[in-house]
Amino acid sequence: MRILLATDAWTPQVNGVVITLGRTVRELQAAGHPVEVIGPDRFRTLPCPSYPEIRLAIAPFRRFAALASAFVPDTVHVATEGPIGLAARRWCLSRGLAFTTAYHTRFPEYVHARVRLPVGLTYGWLRRFHAPAGAVMVATRSIHDDLRARGFRKLAMWSRGVDTDVFRPGPRLDNGWRAPVFMYVGRVAVEKNLDAFLRLDLPGTKVVVGDGPQRAELQSRHPQAVFTGAKHGEELAAHFRSADVFVFPSRTDTFGLVLLEAMASGTPVAAYPVAGPIDVVVPGRSGVLDENLQAAALAARALDRGVVRDCALEYSWQRATAQFLRNLRPNHASAA
Repeated sequence: MRILLATDAWTPQVNGVVITLGRTVRELQAAGHPVEVIGPDRFRTLPCPSYPEIRLAIAPFRRFAALASAFVPDTVHVATEGPIGLAARRWCLSRGLAFTTAYHTRFPEYVHARVRLPVGLTYGWLRRFHAPAGAVMVATRSIHDDLRARGFRKLAMWSRGVDTDVFRPGPRLDNGWRAPVFMYVGRVAVEKNLDAFLRLDLPGTKVVVGDGPQRAELQSRHPQAVFTGAKHGEELAAHFRSADVFVFPSRTDTFGLVLLEAMASGTPVAAYPVAGPIDVVVPGRSGVLDENLQAAALAARALDRGVVRDCALEYSWQRATAQFLRNLRPNHASAA
């Protein structure tokens, strides 16, 4: 099946959406499906306000239409709700083509955290964006139920995976951090609620792995914490397994791939009992969920790291990609 993927999130961006899409594309191609990715690299762009790593395509419809028509897809998946996603949606609707979408990001909560726009307004716009899709893919049951309660329809499950060969138990970094080590990995931005982690009264060392617009501010306010900057590949995996507890303070993630990466490394999770963690973390086995994040972080230290890893082994990119394929809506007529 010839699959067209339209996305505003693509390399060189580094985030959970890009990781998910990139790994899904590789799995699809390995299974023999031709995949055409139409991302920001194919257009003139400008930086997204407050998130400059994301480049927004400028007036993409005409070029998108030419690229999509040349590929002649059997099915179209619209991964994001930005300018490219809007162009893909318009192109499909103008030709009477079925397409699918995905809800990767709790965009209304992100916007509210930055500019205080009421979440109801943004959810209303998103509901209209996704309404014509043949399926709206979501990563977790809690997000499925939340969107359904907000009037979204045709919701379909699309889980995530983790590379358990890269993220695995092993020797810790010899970096002189005072034990125990409580670690966060991810974007350093206001919607990640990092201040809630850094304010905790915990023994040992707090470590923040990642970068983002809030790093300088948080580093100034919390000089006792270690900020390493972004890490990737084997270096990132070594950081995960060097933590005693992975602390995830976000209340706005739809899944949180870093949860699986920590668990695959044998590192137990401490998080709030909210969407994402409640779907991924097995309480008392792979982590502790509590509105008292300090209590969760301290309790998580007692968990068996072998059992923590076992919980992550249930997730694979092959299984997640099979779900994605089942959700697609093929078009029998030519898209040209």
